[in-house]
Amino acid sequence: MLRKLLLSVTVVYTIALIIVTFINLNGVPSLGSSFDDKIYHFLAYAGLSGLWITYFKTSKKRCKLWFVFVIIVLFGVLLEVLQHQLNQNRTYDTYDLLANCFGVVIGTLIAARIDIIKLK
Repeated sequence: MLRKLLLSVTVVYTIALIIVTFINLNGVPSLGSSFDDKIYHFLAYAGLSGLWITYFKTSKKRCKLWFVFVIIVLFGVLLEVLQHQLNQNRTYDTYDLLANCFGVVIGTLIAARIDIIKLK
């Protein structure tokens, strides 16, 4: 039951991240730094990888965590490139991509190191 809930939350989070990637974001709260956008990218992808790694850690058929890591990094690259192609108000930014990747690394490391209760 809890495992299904985790999957639902993870899928909803992923869909929300896709939507946020392609819409215009005006009025996002400021964190008071000159690189707020990079912090948001980092946190979003740390959360994404943390959720997916946690979900796959609970699977009966264990998935290689490095495979999940690579898929999430490629997902981030794809979204960063597509946002520029599909929304004229959004642009490709290599630093955003780096923040995404760093977030995936940290989220994966944290989720892989945390022992969670077996969710079934």
